[in-house]
Amino acid sequence: MSSRTEPILLDMHDKVALVTLNRPEVGNAFNEAIRTGLPELLERLDRDDACAAIVLRGAGERGFCTGADIKEGRSIGTPVQERRRLLGNAWIDRVGRIAKPVVAALHGYCLGGGLELALACDLRIASAGAVFGLPETGLGLIPGGGGTQRLPRLIGMGRALDMMLTGDRIDADEALRIGLVSRLVPDAAALGTEALGVAARIAARPPAASAYAKEAARDGIEMGLQAGLTLEKTLFALLMTTTDRAEAALAFKEKRAPRFTGT
Repeated sequence: MSSRTEPILLDMHDKVALVTLNRPEVGNAFNEAIRTGLPELLERLDRDDACAAIVLRGAGERGFCTGADIKEGRSIGTPVQERRRLLGNAWIDRVGRIAKPVVAALHGYCLGGGLELALACDLRIASAGAVFGLPETGLGLIPGGGGTQRLPRLIGMGRALDMMLTGDRIDADEALRIGLVSRLVPDAAALGTEALGVAARIAARPPAASAYAKEAARDGIEMGLQAGLTLEKTLFALLMTTTDRAEAALAFKEKRAPRFTGT
């Protein structure tokens, strides 16, 4: 267990890693410590066989994450320097490349880069009272952490452009209705229970199957239908000879709980 004063906390719940953004005094706005430390931690968990699923949440009552910490006071370089910096540490993109399932537990404010971080996760579960928005165009910018790309793919171009161009915020009920989140719970206490429960159910399944399902869906949506179907069949074939696939069939036949090994 990490120190409670660190900007990112890690707690293990059996095979589920609970990762907490821990800057509640600023709404978990991310600074350089989070931009550097979060992808490094998730990549380490991705390589750890003791971890099968990850839950990402924010500490405190204000919310999951309000985006970049504007008080950090970073200097702005030339366009070439800024492009090099953004491409050199595309940290939210690194979160999006994690192979293991990542569940975002969202409460309170989920704005700007905070929403972009949530969009890079696989599942989004929200509590009532959560608020979502991309305010960047009002600041003379555009979402720069994947928002212009991931949001239209998730909720459709029209709704995504509405959020981006107006900067209007939506509540948790609307987020559920348009598919921005897949589950909605009544309060923050229920949010933790639901997110850990969902992640635990995922972690109990064969890890290669979860990773391949995620790969087929995420990579396939960027392809034409036939190429996506070919990818699906290729990954399906790779799973046919795994020990876990055989164990699942045997356990079903013997009417017992399967014992998966990740092989």
